[in-house]
Amino acid sequence: MFAGYMEQEDCLQSNLDDYVAYKCSSAIHKLRELIVTALECAEHDKKTREELTMEAEDIACRFAARMPALQELLLKDVQAGFDGDPAAKSKEEIIFCYPGFFAIFVYRVAHELYVSNVPYIPRMMTEYAHSGTGIDINPGATIGEYFFIDHGTGVVIGETTEIGNNVKLYQGVTLGALSTRKGQLLSDVKRHPTIGNNVTVYSNASILGGETVVGDNSTIGGGAFITSSVPENTRVHVGSTDPGNA
Repeated sequence: MFAGYMEQEDCLQSNLDDYVAYKCSSAIHKLRELIVTALECAEHDKKTREELTMEAEDIACRFAARMPALQELLLKDVQAGFDGDPAAKSKEEIIFCYPGFFAIFVYRVAHELYVSNVPYIPRMMTEYAHSGTGIDINPGATIGEYFFIDHGTGVVIGETTEIGNNVKLYQGVTLGALSTRKGQLLSDVKRHPTIGNNVTVYSNASILGGETVVGDNSTIGGGAFITSSVPENTRVHVGSTDPGNA
């Protein structure tokens, strides 16, 4: 996705197109083998090795076809980080240094595998990012373009969360379930909120529940605890000294 940024090889000394083709081919080959292993663990003895290999090949090829669109999404996320943080000196700084972008990067790739029903690997990927950034994004979440997580530590985004375009979250935000007492009975139920377009959620806000919708162009203030829907064009502030805010 970012050739030359995260490898020790000097890709500038060779033809860039050939270098990217080689890296992509190598990555897809490794991915296919990992998917076969994951499918073997999940399917047990239900399918033959040949059947699993063919299934893995199909998934890996579909992932490869999605790579250009995935890169385009990630470039928009980089732009969102640069546009949204006056402390950022360059887009390269976003890629190299920002934990929020790293968590989003891993999520975007993991989500592609999640929607292809690859077992284990998507969650392993996002938990790897979680361990390094403190940002927990379930690979099942649906997140639109131009997404930015500022600072990021403590952010939780649940599996059935839906997030629109141009959304910005700050540290400590939870987009979670209202209750999980029923356990596995809720596995196919929408448990997490829907966040509209052009929404900003400030630090330590909690937005909970599958029926909770935050409307477009809304701002959720820090520390808010929300369990019911918020209309479009609304500002929710907790303990604000500004009488003009609701």
